[in-house]
Amino acid sequence: MPNTSNSPQEKTPAPAIRAYLGGSFDPVHNGHLEVAMFVYQHLLPIVTRLQRTLHVSLLPNARSPFKTQSTDANHRLAMLKLATENTPIQINELELWQAPPVYTIDSVRTLRQQYPNDSLIFIMGMDSAHSLDKWRDGLRLTDHVNLWVFNRQSITDVSDGVSEKFSDSIIFSQNNTATVQDIAFLKTQLPLSLQPHIIDSPIELLTPTIQRSSGSLSSNSTNPNNTDPSSTDLKSTDLKNANQGRIYIDSRPITAVSSTQIREQLQKLDDQTNKMPVAQRQIASIASINGIISNTESNPLAKWLNPAVYQYIIAHQLYSAAQFR
Repeated sequence: MPNTSNSPQEKTPAPAIRAYLGGSFDPVHNGHLEVAMFVYQHLLPIVTRLQRTLHVSLLPNARSPFKTQSTDANHRLAMLKLATENTPIQINELELWQAPPVYTIDSVRTLRQQYPNDSLIFIMGMDSAHSLDKWRDGLRLTDHVNLWVFNRQSITDVSDGVSEKFSDSIIFSQNNTATVQDIAFLKTQLPLSLQPHIIDSPIELLTPTIQRSSGSLSSNSTNPNNTDPSSTDLKSTDLKNANQGRIYIDSRPITAVSSTQIREQLQKLDDQTNKMPVAQRQIASIASINGIISNTESNPLAKWLNPAVYQYIIAHQLYSAAQFR
């Protein structure tokens, strides 16, 4: 399956499900893929029963709003292709070649124009969702897409809507439980005007604010008996989508590590290695490469970077990796 999707003319037998994880991916790391794969694996059995197609895509931006420069887009795209090889995760280049700044609201409007009948989901952390009222038209995002918000707390200041939806964050689940109090607290973290759009299950992201054409199914009763909605016989002709989106808060506790920290670690290795004699420097370089390829704990980058991505960084001397020159 090709992992780059650019054409807005894809034909599907029924409205598709399209989820997007945005960021600078500078560099892309395993956390990005873990999040995208979690969404894909969670939705796949549901959309299969609904006989709809599923596309989960990484959406790299033109340049991170948190720094004046980003690694060349061609390098970031090449690393994304390496990281997503042999996975169902796609790459959408909508923002990558635009002149920055690129605002999220403009991207979601474009995607809605391209896919007027599909269910669109944007993935972001709670730190970003919490500050949507500070983004450029951030409170209007749900006019065009649904939001899947992960329980990630802030590690950097958010942008004002410049496309950096999940940014450089890396997350992993500590456990799969959350108390009622935890969930209630998370809901209060959203801007007040968005809180009425919170739903309890990601299944509702697939049929946002739906009504049967006959009016027999109201927008607030998609699953009145708490049965599995995916088993309900809902045909696309029976449904009418409204513009207003929905918001699902994934309450699983997660931890964030940034691509910035990965770049800093590369710089630290660079500094340490440059202080060595040439012979020792070569040995250290080989050791670090072997460490990450074998996925051992000898290199702290091993659990975060795909080996092919790491080798690409070395080969192209990215992130001040002067020890490999």
